Amino acid sequence: MALPRQRTFDDLGSPLIDVPFCVLDLETTGGSPASCGITEIGAVRYRGGQLEGTFQTLVNPRSEIPAFITVMTGITQAMVIEAPVIEEALPAFLEFMGDAVIVGHNVRFDLSFLNAAAERLGYGRLPNRSTDTLALARRLIHGDVHDLKLSTLAAHFRSPTPPTHRALDDAKATAHVLWGLLEIAGTIGVTHLDDLMTLPTARGSSHYRKIELTDSLPRRPGVYLFRDRNGEIFYVGKAKNLRTRVRSYFYGDTRRKIETMLRELDRIEHRVCETELEAEITELRLIVAHRPRHNRRSRPGRAAHWIKLTDEAFPRLSVVRRPDGPGTLLFGPYRGQQAARPVVEALWDALPIRRCTGKPGAREAPCAPAQLGVALCPCDGTLTRAEYAGVIDLLDRGVAADPDLLLTPLAARTAALAREERFEEAAWLRDRHRALARALERRRAWSVLQQAGTIHAAAEDGSGAALIERGRLVTAWADGHHPPLMTIAPPSADLPQLPADLADAEEAHLVWRWLTSGNVRLVEAGGVVAEPRLPVRSLDQIAV
Repeated sequence: MALPRQRTFDDLGSPLIDVPFCVLDLETTGGSPASCGITEIGAVRYRGGQLEGTFQTLVNPRSEIPAFITVMTGITQAMVIEAPVIEEALPAFLEFMGDAVIVGHNVRFDLSFLNAAAERLGYGRLPNRSTDTLALARRLIHGDVHDLKLSTLAAHFRSPTPPTHRALDDAKATAHVLWGLLEIAGTIGVTHLDDLMTLPTARGSSHYRKIELTDSLPRRPGVYLFRDRNGEIFYVGKAKNLRTRVRSYFYGDTRRKIETMLRELDRIEHRVCETELEAEITELRLIVAHRPRHNRRSRPGRAAHWIKLTDEAFPRLSVVRRPDGPGTLLFGPYRGQQAARPVVEALWDALPIRRCTGKPGAREAPCAPAQLGVALCPCDGTLTRAEYAGVIDLLDRGVAADPDLLLTPLAARTAALAREERFEEAAWLRDRHRALARALERRRAWSVLQQAGTIHAAAEDGSGAALIERGRLVTAWADGHHPPLMTIAPPSADLPQLPADLADAEEAHLVWRWLTSGNVRLVEAGGVVAEPRLPVRSLDQIAV
């Protein structure tokens, strides 16, 4: 017999009226599933508040029932002698339960015995989701009752079946408590299964009342915007499920930033997106447009920087704030000089590129890098252009076609430092290797997207399709929707070497990550969509 499947993410958005609940209770010979057995199983199954079935059976635990258990439950040894053993009782109960959400009072105790029995018999752990009336009561009515025992809650909600320490009676009493708690929960917007699953962890802070601002949010992909009392957007986020994501801020997130955001929150706006890719890019564009104060980590910096090869007789690497002007663009844009620095140092480690900035021949003795043998510099006038041209040729070929020319020297030096147990230096070099490899990959991706012109691509799993123009998303549509009228244009003749700003770079990166996720097929393109033949290899892929 197969266990019921685990409910999917989409199922979590089911209205509670459509969700089947199996309210259960077990009686056992003790408190540990490792050494004790089940003596009785009782359960009631509901859907939409209507009883679908009842299950009750005594179980022979194949062990003595302690006297205090008999006193408490009334179950004697004689009562279970002819009862089915757990190998016979459990399959019938699992079939009765099906894919329902399991409900119990202190449900972890009951689940520990059921899971132990299911694993011992080869079924594996129960995949069903579960909710605990004890935890729900602690969240919803803790101040209204003197304790949270099942007997107290059953009396509070006037259950027609009082708990008696017999499994079926206790299950019926727990079910009545559940309906009472769900009625209260409905007044604070708990109407779907995802709301119920997260309710027990909701904080009782002064800001929890603001959760009503989420009531109109749909369970669809999109972007949400938090506004303060002055109408200013102070945070932008994306979500696969807008309602679930935004409500999660009210459920036990103790970060100081979240506390501050909830205090400032006055209004929530949202934009539904057809696909997750559209949500990611919409979030990026809104952050760039509004620069929300609480999106400090994700928003692009104000001053972008690029790495250039200068236009001189003996070119050198330079980090500049403008992509135009003389010289050859290599990598970028970066948030600042500190972000670009590891790539410059990686190139210095890979090739003896000039590092000094003085006029060639202006010094009598070579500069320090030249004296140490890590750079070829013309400062003393002994270096010829022909000698230096070979270095620049290696750099050009490494950036354009053969990244191993740049990455293999770094890998070899990293391995040598590790063998010498100079692990800190090896770690620095490893990080530079990663930074350069990432820069090479992003440059390649940008080039491919520019040469492709217009791209029409679709996800293999049917999660959506997109029209992309030179690395920017034009439009997206969900599976089953009619695609827009499309013009697949070839790339223009003037292709930019690198993105013009950080926002363009980040959007192209998101698009490329989606296209190369392994789940996307190319439908049509205006130009050639092909990466260079030689790949950008990681440190562990290079044999040295």
